[in-house]
Amino acid sequence: MYRGYRIGVVVPACDEELSIGRVVADLYTLRDWDGGTLIDDLVVCNNASHDNTAGVAKATGARVVHEFHRGYGYACLRAIKTLGSVDIVLFVDADQSIRLTETYDLLAAIADGADVAIGSRVLGNTEPGSMTVPQRAGNALAAWLIRHLWGHPTTDLGPFRAIRWMALRELDMSNKTYGWTVEMQVKAIQARMSIAEVPTSYRPRVGVSKISGTFRGVIGAGVGIIGTILKLYFTGGRGKIADCLQPAARPDPHI
Repeated sequence: MYRGYRIGVVVPACDEELSIGRVVADLYTLRDWDGGTLIDDLVVCNNASHDNTAGVAKATGARVVHEFHRGYGYACLRAIKTLGSVDIVLFVDADQSIRLTETYDLLAAIADGADVAIGSRVLGNTEPGSMTVPQRAGNALAAWLIRHLWGHPTTDLGPFRAIRWMALRELDMSNKTYGWTVEMQVKAIQARMSIAEVPTSYRPRVGVSKISGTFRGVIGAGVGIIGTILKLYFTGGRGKIADCLQPAARPDPHI
């Protein structure tokens, strides 16, 4: 628990047996202000792994669910459905690329009023070798498109993020693969939610990435992310650039 908020964690994992145990263990070492466990519920979604990801996660204390359709969005949606009663959902990658002590910075942004807190690697410290050139270029292009189409300041599509449970329900997430992260950000903009970018670190992952580590992954991610942005623009956000920058209208108590 953090400042009275119950914290749930979603960890999508595909062939991450070399790193998932340390990620789970590090999450459970995080403490709230009273010295109790920060994390109230932790779900690892074993996303059609061919290794012992599920066994290692379970042995380390995580609750493990299985999703046999490969895809980041598939895994996140499956894990979310099994979360217990929580107020904030934290999304964490299973590859040890994230400094989990920075979890407090994301949660603080939510506790201070944000609906969504995105860990920005661009504003933070990206260690050499942690992102490939195609990753950097694709991330920069996607952020530029969001700024251009919706006028919303955006620097990163970082997967390390936190969101209020009620906000997550309102967004009605549906993307099953590479477009999950950008769908969340764009839908939050369209819903005029409060979005905070929090500087976070990023370090070289353990093992080989399923995205940047293969040509197919790089192309698939690029097409999926840009395609999701354009789909959301033409189906839900077209012509609403100015509106997205304004707070939602509230009744005037004097009327």
